[in-house]
Amino acid sequence: MKKTHIIVLVLIAAAITILISYTGNLTTYETIASAEQKPGKFVNLIAKIDKSQPLEYDAIKNPNYLSFTAIDTLGNTVKVIYRNTKPTDMEKSERIVLKGRIDGDHFECKDILLKCPSKYKDDTKQVTKTVEAGS
Repeated sequence: MKKTHIIVLVLIAAAITILISYTGNLTTYETIASAEQKPGKFVNLIAKIDKSQPLEYDAIKNPNYLSFTAIDTLGNTVKVIYRNTKPTDMEKSERIVLKGRIDGDHFECKDILLKCPSKYKDDTKQVTKTVEAGS
């Protein structure tokens, strides 16, 4: 076998190894129903805080315990337990990404990512007036 063939085979094997290692890190966003079908598996949920249900957090009693109900876009709900400090302005967030796994009757959350409310949301009327005035 020629040296070039061996080098090409080694490069192909290295490329396959790199691709396999990256596919292990790829995560998809799940609904609550699909996450419940995968108990114990690490998933990402996109949801909102269900404001009709109580948010349980007491910084003095236990600053590393947060419990609330999340609701996804399909209307499914799940109790979320987050064992860390509550993110600042969590209640103002439009959507949240919850990283964790279903554990029995609740979602054991390891990380919460907040989607901040848009600061441009209320400016749409002003933009419309400016565009109309410029016409």
